[in-house]
Amino acid sequence: MRKTIHISLLIALLWNSGASATKIADITRIDGQRTNTIVGLGLVFGLKGTGDGGEFQPAIKPLAQMLGYFNDPATIEQLNKVGNVALVSITATVPVNGVRDGDKLDVFVSSIGKASSLKGGRLFVTPLKGPDPKSKEIFALASGPLTMEDPSNPVVGKIPGGCVMEQTLRADLVNNGRFILIIENPSASWATASTIAKVINEYAEGETGAQAFAVDPKNIVVMLPTMERERPDSFIARIQALPLPDISMEARVTINEKTGSLIFTGDVEIAPVVIIHKGLTITVIPQAPGRPAPQVPMTQEAIPLDTSNTGGAKLQDLVNTLDQLKVPAEDRIEIVKQLHKTGKLHAKLITE
Repeated sequence: MRKTIHISLLIALLWNSGASATKIADITRIDGQRTNTIVGLGLVFGLKGTGDGGEFQPAIKPLAQMLGYFNDPATIEQLNKVGNVALVSITATVPVNGVRDGDKLDVFVSSIGKASSLKGGRLFVTPLKGPDPKSKEIFALASGPLTMEDPSNPVVGKIPGGCVMEQTLRADLVNNGRFILIIENPSASWATASTIAKVINEYAEGETGAQAFAVDPKNIVVMLPTMERERPDSFIARIQALPLPDISMEARVTINEKTGSLIFTGDVEIAPVVIIHKGLTITVIPQAPGRPAPQVPMTQEAIPLDTSNTGGAKLQDLVNTLDQLKVPAEDRIEIVKQLHKTGKLHAKLITE
């Protein structure tokens, strides 16, 4: 006869008064504060017969043009035996805070032809432009010896610091006396946007022209005080450092089946339900106020789980129980997915 263990789940709020408050800068970025990609097409040379080969015209044509540029002309027919050159795509990422003339960035190189390996190759000096194919503006020059980050994929390489900026690219953050705070997706909601705007308005109260308002769950427009518009850096820094009160976040569960991870907020609740999975039966029994939880050894194969109609148990408690029973990750994920499917999991479910 199968035995059943009743587990009383204590639902408690833990508050750490010494914890640092979340700052506005922790969950937002300023519009315009973003990465950008500069790109180019170039030639990797010095390969030991692993290049595109003389029959691959897209590589041989630019090689012939390059030789002509250096007063050493050669015809395509004369280059039909070349095997040490490969045509590659080149990308470099401009960081969120921009770059200045002379700064160096890492370069990523990928073969786009018939080359079997770029190992031991060197990128010839190549201009990098913006993603707009019609633009002729050169932002940087890339060159240098390639390193292989993944030996199993020798047609992709990296040149640390191989991109040298020829122009200064600044992040354009302020426009017409205002800037926009963008809330990162995991924190975006009307409650968060409204709270941030309120905190800014209370801080800047009395400063002429200062105002903040939420336009949607992700964006807050901040008008700079009149006296700060010529030099907005100090005001922006002070705004980013403002602490935020606790904001009620939506209950959310994120599952990554590939890695077996299960990430959820502490407010995720389970409605009254009985779970039966692979011979395991689980029932949630909420802890009665002022009554200690029963001390029951967790050595049996079956565990009932039941909830009251006045409120559900926390998902954290269920996970703790499954952890003590050493339930495999894939089974935990399947249980959570079935709870959501039947409407017993009070949260949004995100599967990656």
